[in-house]
Amino acid sequence: MKTVVVGLSGGVDSSVAAYLLKEEGYNVIGIFMKNWHDESVTISDECPWIDDSQDALLVAEKLGIPFQTLDLSVEYRERIVDYMFAEYEAGRTPNPDILCNREIKFDVFLKAAEKLGADYVATGHYCRKSQAESGEYRLLTGIDGNKDQSYFLCQLTQEQLAKALFPIGDIEKPAVRTIAAEQDLITAEKKDSQGLCFIGKVKLPTFLQQQLLPKDGDIIELPTDLAMFRDYQALLKTKDFKALSEPFTYFPRLGKKVGTHHGAHYFTIGQRKGLAVGGTPLPLFVIGTDVETNTIYTGQGDQHPGLNRKALFIEHKDAHWIRNDFKLNKGETAYYGVRIRYRQPLVNAELICEEEGLYILFDETVSGISPGQFAAWYLNDELIGSGTIAH
Repeated sequence: MKTVVVGLSGGVDSSVAAYLLKEEGYNVIGIFMKNWHDESVTISDECPWIDDSQDALLVAEKLGIPFQTLDLSVEYRERIVDYMFAEYEAGRTPNPDILCNREIKFDVFLKAAEKLGADYVATGHYCRKSQAESGEYRLLTGIDGNKDQSYFLCQLTQEQLAKALFPIGDIEKPAVRTIAAEQDLITAEKKDSQGLCFIGKVKLPTFLQQQLLPKDGDIIELPTDLAMFRDYQALLKTKDFKALSEPFTYFPRLGKKVGTHHGAHYFTIGQRKGLAVGGTPLPLFVIGTDVETNTIYTGQGDQHPGLNRKALFIEHKDAHWIRNDFKLNKGETAYYGVRIRYRQPLVNAELICEEEGLYILFDETVSGISPGQFAAWYLNDELIGSGTIAH
């Protein structure tokens, strides 16, 4: 009998995953990962980990499986939280959820599970796994398109996928709740968690301020008819992907001051909320940040040319191929569907491998491209690879 350790989060998805695995005949062990309990950066009663761990325990008892709590808070701080602070401080936009899966759930947690004799680890992610004729494992989107979470697993390796199980990937969310209700699991009607647990109800800027000190700066609004935007339109016709992927460089003199903020490192390109600037015909969006001068650049409307770009660049060291047999070599190109954030519709794009790195040239403009984000590329319903955006 194969042994599988399930990461019981205290939610309905992982609860049903554990139930299904037991029904399939696995020897199932439930483990709750305690990733954060630092009261110096958040209010303890605003993080539901205590309630979640209790719900996970009750689910394990209901299913008749062993249960324990694993404290991974040290590793979580070192690998996820410190990374997040460093990225924001540098003016980049991190995705800690993706790093959590790569560094914690399918690394630290996986190794702990293996010490317990586990053959696999399982989570409640809405995605699927299969094996190609080449022997490589395939990471596929979940059947429920509204819940597909493959993007959050875009940095997994073949070695990690070999040990991973995703029991609910071929089930839609309503059916998952039905199964939980039929089995009288306490999590059946529990709301889905939002964001990172340790932040709880605290807004992200508030959390960041506890490590990155507030610093007043200017909000500059830029018009749509700057020369750089006109030049960009010309580049679109030539498909000069190197030039197209270069970020715009703004200066305060190009626009007008419309407000102040408390730290450029709290904002990201594409952000609309939190600017506290009104009176414009169209909503203001962040189109650029400069942490060196502590300046935020904005533009009116979601069609502002500073917000929408046609290409991005990923350094070779930051490019990751789940399917190693699909990896591009210098001079090669391929067409994929690409997204740069969770639940964003896929945009057709050409991947171009050059000496300096990987360029992605989109068929249509993409809004809010920011360094630090992860771009993930798909072939139909299979996630092929991903990379951290340099610019």
